[in-house]
Amino acid sequence: MLLKANGHAAPLGWSLEYRDPKVIEQLMPLLSWLYHHYFHVQTSGWHHVPSDAPILMVGSHNGGLSAPDMYMSMYDWCRQFGAERPIYGLLHPGIWQAFQQTCPPLARLAGQIGSIMAHPKMAINALRQGASVLVYPGGAQDVFRPYCQRHQIHLAGRKGFIKLALEEKVPIVPLISNGAHETLIVLADFYQAIQQLHDWGIPWLGGIDPDVFPVYLGLPWGLAFGPLPNIPLPVPIQTQVCPPIVFEHYGAEAARDRTYVTACYEQVQAQMQQDLDALVDSNP
Repeated sequence: MLLKANGHAAPLGWSLEYRDPKVIEQLMPLLSWLYHHYFHVQTSGWHHVPSDAPILMVGSHNGGLSAPDMYMSMYDWCRQFGAERPIYGLLHPGIWQAFQQTCPPLARLAGQIGSIMAHPKMAINALRQGASVLVYPGGAQDVFRPYCQRHQIHLAGRKGFIKLALEEKVPIVPLISNGAHETLIVLADFYQAIQQLHDWGIPWLGGIDPDVFPVYLGLPWGLAFGPLPNIPLPVPIQTQVCPPIVFEHYGAEAARDRTYVTACYEQVQAQMQQDLDALVDSNP
């Protein structure tokens, strides 16, 4: 069970109330320095975010556990709309568990900046309260995808975000990035081999299935094995908010139609790939 913060009945990740705009504002100077002087971020497309309605932002990113493009996009959101306008990021249960086991203060900070459990219940609660939601469907497989796949959108076949958008009748706004893949260089993923060892009886470290087992070059380890925390290299990053994707049909019936959900998923993936290709081509 994740820890409960003072004054909150629900565990971290299971309540929207942990998000604290004051904490986010305190982080803004640090994020600003990283944005302007470390990653030299270039961004565009924020006019695609409506000013008066919640959205489901769907991202694809890279950069290991540090995920610098994600935090730079969070900075852009607050710079554009202020910390008071809520957006919640869906965080994998395994990450919550790892935070709790290794660094409880980091778990509290994650909740304070708007991270919630990656569970349909939490996403629905946020949208129905008028907040926006950010999700990276590809998860660990996306953030640790090999360097040779750096320009490929990887949503891992997960369609839950499509069902969410259809049921809650919200537009999907894609969020793409280029450059973060060079903050560490993922050489390969050996998860299948490690999973075989687990099947033979070797337990997962900390009892957490990592979903990936990358081998990568990066700081501070040099050559690293497994999804270890990393310090991102100071590489320029580009982010882009793409035009909203609106589907032809919405509602519970549409969300239960597997064929339609798959078609919507393929539409989103194809559009994101097209936009990423254009972003990469514009910056040779």
